[in-house]
Amino acid sequence: QVQLVESGGGLVQAGGSLRLSCAASVRTFTDYQTGWFRQTPGKEREWVTAINWNGRLTDYADSVKGRFTISRDSAKNTVYLQMNSLKPEDTAVYFCAAKAGFEVWGRRASDVDYDYWGRGTQVTVSS
Repeated sequence: QVQLVESGGGLVQAGGSLRLSCAASVRTFTDYQTGWFRQTPGKEREWVTAINWNGRLTDYADSVKGRFTISRDSAKNTVYLQMNSLKPEDTAVYFCAAKAGFEVWGRRASDVDYDYWGRGTQVTVSS
């Protein structure tokens, strides 16, 4: 069983930055494709970004492209989400998700594509 723990959320002013971390309790997190999703009350969970098992492939939702960067540190079994130029509309609970596999990149932007989820971390951007 894979456990994912997000951290790094908080309150920031518009235009500011935060870095979220997703730490995995597995021997080799690089066996997993990893994504970030976000959700606000009353809305469906929204895909934000994904990174493949070796970090060579990344993809972003249009709403965050150019502002957010996903990366992974294999030595630390951790995936990061660097969020810059934050906007009030980025306010949400951010979830990390993972799916084992090396040939699963074609399915990365839906919550049903992932098998393991963290509990989320709150990001609040004030105007």
